[in-house]
Amino acid sequence: MSEKEAQKRLQSLREEVNRYNYEYHTLDQPSVSDYEYDKKMRELLDIEEEFPELVTVDSPSQRVGGDPLSSFQKVRHNVPLLSLGNAFDDQELRDFDRRVREGTGEEVTYVCELKIDGLAVSLTYEDGVLVRGATRGDGTVGEDITTNLRTIRSIPLRLDSPETIEVRGEAFMPKKSFLKMNEVREENDEEPFANPRNAAAGSLRQLDPKIAAKRNLDIFLYGVGEWQGEASNAHSERLDRMKELGLKTNPEWKKCNDIEDVIDYVHSWVERRPNLDYEIDGIVIKVDRLDQQEALGFTAKNPRWATAYKFPAEEAVTKLNDIELSVGRTGVVTPTAVLDPVKVAGTTVQRASLHNEDLIRERDIRIGDTVVIKKAGDIIPEVVRVVTEERSGEEKAYYMPERCPACDSKLVRLEEEVALRCINPNCNAQLREGLIHFVSRNAMDIDGLGEKVIAQLFQEKLIDNIADLYKLDRDELLQLDRMGEKSVDNLLKAIEVSKENSLEKLLFGLGIRYVGTKAANTLAQEFETIDELSKADAVRLTEVTEIGEKMADSIARYFAKPQVAELIADLKQLGLPMEYTGTRKNAGPVYSAFKGKTIVITGKMENYSRSQLKNIVQELGGNVTGSVSKNTDLLIAGEDAGSKYTKAEKIGIEIWNEEEFAKALT
Repeated sequence: MSEKEAQKRLQSLREEVNRYNYEYHTLDQPSVSDYEYDKKMRELLDIEEEFPELVTVDSPSQRVGGDPLSSFQKVRHNVPLLSLGNAFDDQELRDFDRRVREGTGEEVTYVCELKIDGLAVSLTYEDGVLVRGATRGDGTVGEDITTNLRTIRSIPLRLDSPETIEVRGEAFMPKKSFLKMNEVREENDEEPFANPRNAAAGSLRQLDPKIAAKRNLDIFLYGVGEWQGEASNAHSERLDRMKELGLKTNPEWKKCNDIEDVIDYVHSWVERRPNLDYEIDGIVIKVDRLDQQEALGFTAKNPRWATAYKFPAEEAVTKLNDIELSVGRTGVVTPTAVLDPVKVAGTTVQRASLHNEDLIRERDIRIGDTVVIKKAGDIIPEVVRVVTEERSGEEKAYYMPERCPACDSKLVRLEEEVALRCINPNCNAQLREGLIHFVSRNAMDIDGLGEKVIAQLFQEKLIDNIADLYKLDRDELLQLDRMGEKSVDNLLKAIEVSKENSLEKLLFGLGIRYVGTKAANTLAQEFETIDELSKADAVRLTEVTEIGEKMADSIARYFAKPQVAELIADLKQLGLPMEYTGTRKNAGPVYSAFKGKTIVITGKMENYSRSQLKNIVQELGGNVTGSVSKNTDLLIAGEDAGSKYTKAEKIGIEIWNEEEFAKALT
């Protein structure tokens, strides 16, 4: 493929992939299968790998890329991104309407929009191409978070018209993404986010855009800062025109003829908001006509032509009947309130988090109390306060036990922690939770061994630790309820298949405190075998990139325990993975063939895509570039290698074919 042909093909592919992204992420109406989308995206990436000089800022390949930033640059908003005044009841909305009509001397119509609970951002397009994205900041100066905003697939990198425009909107995390992310954080022994808004804000302020890309954020655009050559006469027209440009606007907005129509719209969403897949905390009301907006102007802080009706936090009153304790896999003892069933934010709640003993003391929560509960971020139920005037005197103060409710070992409070923790490694509850973690998807990924099956095996005393999973007897399993021959055979097969995993899966599954999936992979690549890792002290561990002192100390302490040495020896005999089998970071001759080398990849490969080759070379310490020069150390060439092959030959650069590359990896 010549450069001219590549340019033409890339233009076609970008248009197709951008259209597919728009259909999927904005319209929610995909026209092609995931397979077809991935196929087009792979072709685009391969061509850009071969012709890096043809990569453009609006290419779909630029959604995630580049090295982590050291800090965010400041951005000044040409038109201030002001906050809104608030209204909290119907009368305050009518007062707002009165001030608007007095200010214009005319009747007005309004546009009502859902107030998304996220992070306010601005997007600047020049000639239709996204050039900058920024946070609201203080309204005058924000931070440049362009690389992170590019990762949101509902944000077009190029508009459907070459407009120069700055638009404002709200980036947010959908509820399902929030719940999934917190599950992963808890698996990794990380503090979960309190609500989707904090999660969205935290994601967009990551210096590494690859982290933001994994968070599955979304956006709704709702306004304009500047727009060259704008022909709109009303905000409602702007919303329609923004949608035509390919910008994602919220479909639930409504044009209202008067303030009573506005109030009806507000009340309708008080009931309907739990049904949305994202959080809203109110309704934004704007004067529709732009000339009336201009006439009304601004105060020092807010526009006079808009206000935000804020929903009261949805709360419910119920009775707290008991406090139950659960012991997690790391030994943390967590209190949970057992409640009379009550409906909150569209779901029935019977249990609510009390977090820790300090919170119970601080809020003076007693068994038998009438309490107010709400959902943090309208998702996670929690007890927010006690209705003390309802107390009869029969309520009982609650004190956390001194001993573990599962194994009766003494509980301890570690330095700088508010949680009580059981440190008995043989605690039944910890062992059970640890087993559930061990078989989970990010760990050993044993299909058919869910939480209920683990609990059943534990209750029947068929398993007590990880090694027992690999000693399960077929005949004993067949005696269990709901265990037929087919399900037993499938389960035993899945357990056997898990032995083919690489070391990092086992390391994560062991549940070493602070070691998540990323750290497990880093450790497996660095030490390659569990024997080498277990011999490393805390000082050696901190020499590994991304392993801090806290994690290093935890790992060293873990492998120093005699019972851990016994477990590892048992797992070795049972055939579990004790070595790293992924792409090795330091593999003797293989590593030296690539480390520090400048490598160019060209032509068509039979068994690899160019992006796969690039990832392998980079993991082995090589630097992949797009063009051959005197600084190139190696050219990896497939069929139809073309001019790069000729140039490499002429300069005298070493050239490998695909077979030679594969051989070097063995």
